[in-house]
Amino acid sequence: MRPRHLLLALSIVLIWGVNFAIIKIGLKQVSPLALGVARFFLAAFPWVFFIKRPNVPLSMIATYGLLIFALQFGLLFTGMKIGMSAGLSSLILQLQVFFTIGLSMILLGERPTPWQLAGAALAFGGVGLVGLHVGGDVTMVGLLLLIAAAAAWGGGNVVSKQISQRAATAPNVLGLVVWGSLFALPPLLVVALVLDPEHFISSFTGLDWASVGSIAYIVYLSTLFGFAAWSGLLARYPVSTVAPFTLLVPVFGFLGSAVLLGEPLQDWKLVASSLVIAGLCINLFGPRLFSRPQRSVAPPPSPE
Repeated sequence: MRPRHLLLALSIVLIWGVNFAIIKIGLKQVSPLALGVARFFLAAFPWVFFIKRPNVPLSMIATYGLLIFALQFGLLFTGMKIGMSAGLSSLILQLQVFFTIGLSMILLGERPTPWQLAGAALAFGGVGLVGLHVGGDVTMVGLLLLIAAAAAWGGGNVVSKQISQRAATAPNVLGLVVWGSLFALPPLLVVALVLDPEHFISSFTGLDWASVGSIAYIVYLSTLFGFAAWSGLLARYPVSTVAPFTLLVPVFGFLGSAVLLGEPLQDWKLVASSLVIAGLCINLFGPRLFSRPQRSVAPPPSPE
């Protein structure tokens, strides 16, 4: 990977990691569902008028937007508001890798490798450790909502794979983000107006600069720039080269929450993080690191 692309990859995962602390700042004044509506409204408009819709059925784009945007971020924002620290949220959400594997096995008939199963067991052991320390900045409801958000992301990944298989050419990731955001808006808006209309409306009156800045960061840096730049890297390099950078998202998540929010880094958080990241590493690198090297066999001599 070229140095400028390496710097770009590190910048993206830094933006995505710090994003969790920014979300926490935004939630101080804006309700979780209002933050979701603002994010996807600004991610959809005016871009839907300029960015071509992916050439797949609208029902698939709607399902993608419902799962990976409306459900994932509705649950994520609500869970962080109810009781999950920014650092732990960045960690728990990475369970989407294993939910993707499980749902692919059920819906697409894919078979998980022993390394994927071992990695999942180790990662969920880290989640269990988080569950044992409910209290303070962690609540059981918040933890369960974050796990559900990771499951929604996993479901969205499966739909994204189906979209790639259905499309004649590789779909434009930015187009999928913009149009998926459009379909995420109605369910988020309806739920917000039904469950908490007063808080929803008051969230957008008298916004301070911190809230405005957090919304701008979430929409333009984390969503539009992050996904567009990431898709550009995936187009240039193999997935196996680009994907490992996401392992740094929880690292930057904990650092960002410690610097911006003053969240403490207790020993149990470090142990839980180590278990989850180790599980992700085993899932990603296990077959290459621990497989036996095959002996090279000399090819038969070619006839003269």
